[in-house]
Amino acid sequence: MTTKKFKKVLIANRGEIAIRVIRSCKELGIETVAIHSTADEDSLHVKMADESVCVGPAKSKDSYLNVPQILSAAEITGADAIHPGYGFLAENDEFAAMCEKWGVTFIGPSVSCIQAMGDKIESKVTAKKAKVPTLEPILVQDTDEAFIKKEVEKMGFPVLIKSSAGGGGRGMKRIENFEELWPALIRLHEEAKAAFGDGTLFIEKYITNPRHIEVQILADKHGNVIHLGERDCTIQRRFQKVLEEAPSPVLSQKVREEICDSAVRLAKFVNYDSAGTVEFLYDLDTEKFYFMEMNTRIQVEHPVTEGRTGVDLISEMIRHAQGEVSRFKQSDITFRNHVMEFRINAEDPKTGMPSPGHITHYHRPGGIGVRTDDYIYTGYTVPPHYDSMISKIIVQADNRANCITRAKRVLNETVVSGIKTNIDLHKEILNDPDFVESKFSTNYLAKKLV
Repeated sequence: MTTKKFKKVLIANRGEIAIRVIRSCKELGIETVAIHSTADEDSLHVKMADESVCVGPAKSKDSYLNVPQILSAAEITGADAIHPGYGFLAENDEFAAMCEKWGVTFIGPSVSCIQAMGDKIESKVTAKKAKVPTLEPILVQDTDEAFIKKEVEKMGFPVLIKSSAGGGGRGMKRIENFEELWPALIRLHEEAKAAFGDGTLFIEKYITNPRHIEVQILADKHGNVIHLGERDCTIQRRFQKVLEEAPSPVLSQKVREEICDSAVRLAKFVNYDSAGTVEFLYDLDTEKFYFMEMNTRIQVEHPVTEGRTGVDLISEMIRHAQGEVSRFKQSDITFRNHVMEFRINAEDPKTGMPSPGHITHYHRPGGIGVRTDDYIYTGYTVPPHYDSMISKIIVQADNRANCITRAKRVLNETVVSGIKTNIDLHKEILNDPDFVESKFSTNYLAKKLV
């Protein structure tokens, strides 16, 4: 495969991830194009890019999901590559194929990789073939109620209904008994069809005491695959991650090696060729882990891994998309420090309801071991049309206890006035003995916020 250095990259996204990509492009000597909706005209990513193009009105479907407009923006600006960030079109195989058709490089995995791992049901079948532990799903198709009940009875409650096309915690529901089951299937089918254009559902056993562990992998287009360790993403609210850390404080070294090796084995099995994340459930009671899904894109929490390894994942994605051979072998990756990432959302910390609006004052935290990825500033108005995350604060120290201590200082320094945020929720978590002692599972916040 020939290597071709990109001259100009269009970022098909917004907010902090768009800024993150712009920064890596600048360090690689690549010009950037920001796209934006009418609501994001004053957003920081627009100001930081070399060029910007408005691709439509505020609603995502008319702008950040408007494929013809985005490809037209690439054409008129002369962009030879597109980085999709996360969310929006990042895991859309049709968009990746369209980029290819238009002669624009999609900075991400191949279309075949996205297709192979994008479907949550088929990816489980693939993982099983790759000899990666999985939870056997019950596929819900045009099957009668009696058959579903029979299969669920074998599995045993509680179970989890999932949308095959869902993500970010959407299209999921825990079910405790048969009375809840069928009405929930009907409702979730309609919701998934409306939200994702695909109403396919499946049911799997709900692990009652799990940790959510994911492994960052990095692969080039020459068959080289490595892992960059695991992240513990167990602190969640309504299946949406809130706080991530690495290394996981509950994994033994033996399990850590097994889970990372499994991620690499799966990536090699599907000929993966970019940055990606393999997600697992780790059962605290049995000390066994099970494949959940693979995210064929960069993750929100990628800075946790960058802090642990010193590897710029966005830059490596770009290099690999250019056809370069990976600069790293597995033996080159060394791990240091304990790292935590705090997602700062514009929301009511008690209800979780979004809190968009005008920011009257913003003070970004600093000091040793602190990184802030954001897109807000004093005087900026957070629009109501998009995800509520406005900032990510990444803290690292030489061990977990010191990381918690430093994080408390950092969160106390952070000021976002004019809107509500979940900063106080993070403070409560850091002061909770169960969190400090790492005695929690994915239902931690559900219990704490009752």
